[in-house]
Amino acid sequence: TTAHIAQARPDFDFLACEVYPAGVGALLRRLEGESIGNVRVIEHDAVEVLRDMILPGTLAGVHVFFPDPWPKVRHHKRRLIQPPLVALLASRLAEDGYLHCATDWQHYADQMLDVLSAEPLLRNTADGFAPRPDWRPLTKFEQRGLALGHGVWDLVFRRRPGAGPVMPPS
Repeated sequence: TTAHIAQARPDFDFLACEVYPAGVGALLRRLEGESIGNVRVIEHDAVEVLRDMILPGTLAGVHVFFPDPWPKVRHHKRRLIQPPLVALLASRLAEDGYLHCATDWQHYADQMLDVLSAEPLLRNTADGFAPRPDWRPLTKFEQRGLALGHGVWDLVFRRRPGAGPVMPPS
């Protein structure tokens, strides 16, 4: 998905964070094989990268596609899209930068919508869920979800213009 988006949007630079060596290797092979030069790959936890390596107010956009839904109620606390991370993401977005999330689990989609809507630095670009942008390909996780009869929900939020100084969350 990252390679496809980067190839479709050659005027943008991308930073891909991946913790699994196999995922890093697969992406690097595809980038080299297709001569895609606008992606940098870091094998590290994305939360730590955002917190420790990305300056506030510098990202034009962030993609979080099909994170682990942790479907059991007792595991919901492990879900990636939670208020502390969303506050961190919002702080790293440039004015009018976007945060685009997608999931094929309706309960998680509803939680994402609630969490993103509650972040004061962000505004929803749609009335609820957004249509899938043309440049976002169907991911392997999305295709699997659709094959299982799941729906797919996209959320696109933007950093509010004039939302004040970008301060890192404490």
